Amino acid sequence: MPLPVSWRASLTAWGFLFPALLLISISVLIPALMALVMSFSATGLDVSEQLRFVGLANLRRLLTDPMVRQVLVTTFLYLVGVVPPIVFGALGLAVLVNRSLPGIHWLRGALYTPVLVSIVVAAIAFRWLYAENGLINGWLASWFGDVFSPIGFLTTPQLALPAVMLVTLWKGLGYYMVIFLAGLQGIPGELYEAAELDGSEGWRKHLDITLPLLRPYVTLVAVMSSIAATKVFEEVFLMTQGGPADSTRTIVYYVYDQAFAELEISYACTLGLALFLVVMAFTLIRVLVTGDRQLI
Repeated sequence: MPLPVSWRASLTAWGFLFPALLLISISVLIPALMALVMSFSATGLDVSEQLRFVGLANLRRLLTDPMVRQVLVTTFLYLVGVVPPIVFGALGLAVLVNRSLPGIHWLRGALYTPVLVSIVVAAIAFRWLYAENGLINGWLASWFGDVFSPIGFLTTPQLALPAVMLVTLWKGLGYYMVIFLAGLQGIPGELYEAAELDGSEGWRKHLDITLPLLRPYVTLVAVMSSIAATKVFEEVFLMTQGGPADSTRTIVYYVYDQAFAELEISYACTLGLALFLVVMAFTLIRVLVTGDRQLI
């Protein structure tokens, strides 16, 4: 007896999905479940040894660890320093390039180019720019002469975190600009013409028309950039190694440090679980704020 058409279609769809699901299970789901189990145990680098369950001991250690509080504050500062400039900066760039001007495609390409640059290359380049004998200090020395002393952008605790933030901004603005640009090009021009007839001109029309209609995109960019800022690692690892004086040690770098420097695998898994809950909270906030599941 032949299968119904709907069953055959479902089996065909699952047949195409099975290789991807198998790959995701092997590379993501199974390691995630192992990390969840290990967060309630005590184990070192050799994960093949028998697990020794310790209950909530790792969670109690996390709640009393002073370094956890410090890295959470640092990560929060990173998020606050990166997300608003990305949201408003990318929106401003999208409005700028959403025009029919000569060479506008070249301008869009130039603004998107940093996205294509490897984060390793970007971090090394900025580290050279920030060096005491680097380009920025060289320019400042040529302007101020002998009265100028080199600035330690990556060796001063007050300057290191903003210096790393600048790399994230430089890399991310073009990417989120494209998202806003897609939303802008979906807004009918007739709405702006009607707004001008009502006296809404210049930047006022963007407050009256653009921002309300781009609310889902603003929320999407805010959540995506918040998640990315919460999980920042490459910039910190390549530029400061968490220093100076732990001023750039973020939560993900602390997870890496505990896992591969201190060999505290089980505690690192507990930290990773806490980070997962924070990222999930951002996603739930996005759904609750927008009231729908579009653009998740």
